[in-house]
Amino acid sequence: MGAADATAHEFFAAYTRALLSRHPVAIAGYYAVPALIEFPDQAISVSDAAQTEQFFAAAVGQYDGITDARADVRVVAEAGHSVWADVTWSYEGTPAERNMYQLVRTGADWRIAVLTPLDA
Repeated sequence: MGAADATAHEFFAAYTRALLSRHPVAIAGYYAVPALIEFPDQAISVSDAAQTEQFFAAAVGQYDGITDARADVRVVAEAGHSVWADVTWSYEGTPAERNMYQLVRTGADWRIAVLTPLDA
């Protein structure tokens, strides 16, 4: 496993734990500021961590009852400061979501700078 693969797998293991905690502040800590969430027909430019916290505070209810989340991570590109990962999320063993993430280095840490939903 290369350095970018190790970075992405470590990042998404920790991010998965934050998601399962359902704690919006913990989840928001994995996002860079600024960041871009590129939903179909709607781009959200994140300029403040509070935006991410509010988004996840409103969204965590849709994951009620989920106790098992897994990220199948495939690094598709890398640069010294950035890793692009194609991630398929499975909940309770069933593939459910697929997203492309651009992780960027912010100091010693990695954060999500761009999230784009993909077709499953």
